[in-house]
Amino acid sequence: MAGKHSRERSQSLSVSPSSVFFLFVLSLIAIAFIVFFFTSSSEINPSSQSTLPLFENPKITPEFSFVASLEKFLTSSSRTPKSQNVLDDSTVADEESVKKLDDMIWKKEMGRIHGDQFDPASSSPVLRVYVYEMPAKFTYDLLWLFRNTYRETSNLTSNGSPVHRLIEQHSIDYWLWADLIAPESERLLKNVVRVHKQEEADLFYIPFFTTISYFLLEKQQCKALYREALKWVKDQPAWNRSEGRDHILPVHHPWSFKSVRRFMKKAIWILPDMDSTGNWYKPGEVWLEKDLILPYVSNVEVCDAKCLLETESKRNILLFFRGRLKRNAGGKIRAKLVAELSGAEGVVIEEGTAGESGKKAAQDGMRRSIFCLSPAGDTPSSARLFDAIVSGCIPVLVSDELELPFEGILDYRKIVLFVSSGDAIQPGWLITFLKSINPSKIREMRANLAKYMKHFLYSHPAQPLGPEDLTWRMIAGKVSNIKLHIRRSQRVVKESRTLCTCECKRATNISSPSF
Repeated sequence: MAGKHSRERSQSLSVSPSSVFFLFVLSLIAIAFIVFFFTSSSEINPSSQSTLPLFENPKITPEFSFVASLEKFLTSSSRTPKSQNVLDDSTVADEESVKKLDDMIWKKEMGRIHGDQFDPASSSPVLRVYVYEMPAKFTYDLLWLFRNTYRETSNLTSNGSPVHRLIEQHSIDYWLWADLIAPESERLLKNVVRVHKQEEADLFYIPFFTTISYFLLEKQQCKALYREALKWVKDQPAWNRSEGRDHILPVHHPWSFKSVRRFMKKAIWILPDMDSTGNWYKPGEVWLEKDLILPYVSNVEVCDAKCLLETESKRNILLFFRGRLKRNAGGKIRAKLVAELSGAEGVVIEEGTAGESGKKAAQDGMRRSIFCLSPAGDTPSSARLFDAIVSGCIPVLVSDELELPFEGILDYRKIVLFVSSGDAIQPGWLITFLKSINPSKIREMRANLAKYMKHFLYSHPAQPLGPEDLTWRMIAGKVSNIKLHIRRSQRVVKESRTLCTCECKRATNISSPSF
């Protein structure tokens, strides 16, 4: 029996040459797969530059400074040639032109739905945006006005803020427009394309620099320009077809376009926040289903991977704040926080100052701090939140009514501590809370900050996963609902009862905006 088992074992262990070769090949494939898996899924190395957007086109170095980017844009590139539109932008809307555009759009949409074999774009998932070619007084002339005056640091608002810095904070209209009109060979974003025929568009972009005009023109001159822009847009057949529902209006500063924007309240507004106080936006003008929140442009320089590594051991301030200590509306919480926190151990509270020295002081303070206080400003939002993020300082957000950018994509709980105003002003509460946070939790949140930074860095060309990219991803999610309300508005008869799809409740009243 022993001999039998020995022979059987010997036979079972014998392997043919072809089997050996087969096993060898399988082993090589397995090794290659393991190497690829661990290489592609490795964690971000704190010493690498991967915290900033990757440069997908090595021939084009992105510019993250608004002033520097604008200089290149105005002096190095020629104005884009007028596109060959089926319906020219100078066309004034009448019943015939609106119907003609509506029919063309319907045919294009049917081609996409049924997979028109003659239309290569019929099954494309990208967002198609038509950019209006407005007269230069609404676009290039205003950019030149900023460029030629931005060195005048004495030009201040009533509360002492430099107007050019405020324009830079709210310059999202420039970053979005500059990317959309750039040659496709220079663009990196693939989820949105500019189309040159209105019937091909999902959305229409209005390139009017409302913030520059508000701050740099005389009051009456500005209001006159606003009225002209309003008339120009409302004369467009595409606007009349949808009543503006598929139009994108950048009004990122809460004061900009204020005198006439009520006439464009059905458009997609790009905002810094939604301010529930009613001081800046009237009931029924803004809401999440229609509009989009975009981050401010940060005031401080980005603390990249090398900076984060160098400052890791230097963060000896528990909580830091430098800025205006007195604000209006929701920002009144600042005075209460100052009274509660002043003199506390490990806390630095400073009045902000304008100019490069003030910027440097804020930047240095954030880079030496573990937590950065981010209370509401005159509106629920503040650029300080984004300054803290790009400084690697964990924001402590005290703003009960704030809506955040790209929250449908980003989970801010991974990088921000949310504290209610009621808790924050209780004697000793905030400091005790911060000191109770586990060091491992702090390290985890700071590592997440390094990963999240790229989502808040505007650049030209716009980078994948940058704020421009996330803007279009968020807007793309609204398109089906926008088309639903356009179709509904076109067929509802005057005598029909009004149906509301969004109920915006306030403390004492209910306002029901309609699409």
